[in-house]
Amino acid sequence: MKTYDTIFLDRDGTLNPDPGYISDLKDFSFFPFTMDALKKMSKCCKRFCIVSNQSGIGRGLIDERKLNEIHDYIRASFAEKNLKLTDIYFCPDHPDDASEDRKPGTGMFDKAAFDHGIEMKNSLLVGDAGSDMEAGAKLNMDTMLVLTGKGPETLQKLNEKLTPKFVVENLLVGAELITS
Repeated sequence: MKTYDTIFLDRDGTLNPDPGYISDLKDFSFFPFTMDALKKMSKCCKRFCIVSNQSGIGRGLIDERKLNEIHDYIRASFAEKNLKLTDIYFCPDHPDDASEDRKPGTGMFDKAAFDHGIEMKNSLLVGDAGSDMEAGAKLNMDTMLVLTGKGPETLQKLNEKLTPKFVVENLLVGAELITS
């Protein structure tokens, strides 16, 4: 079993269902398997870090205070399960006016590495989108594509340059694979 410095997690479609632009805590819930998966994954990493594009803010669909409520809930959920969540990074940029922070840019990862001394080449990125796989590839991280959220359509669009190390049905199957 490989040990990772950090497992980076995308949020929507990876940890929770993605109905599109979750703007209130009442609309947020983890997949039923998420916490069990993270508990298993915690055996092979020092910590977790969430990196999430949240263009709903840039589009005027999500209020940043409401997003912070969701993130506070996520932090509390991790703490309740004794999971080490180092931080949550999000990019509010509209895709038409994106900075280097918006995945597939590496800005959020660079900040995380700087803030927390993360060894990127010894980390894993788990997500459901091509932008996740591309960001991970740019940073020489192992990547895991989950086939929840946008995963199935992402799988159809991948090419040789963007082949994830792991392609799994969901986060729990991924956790079982990397801890076996």
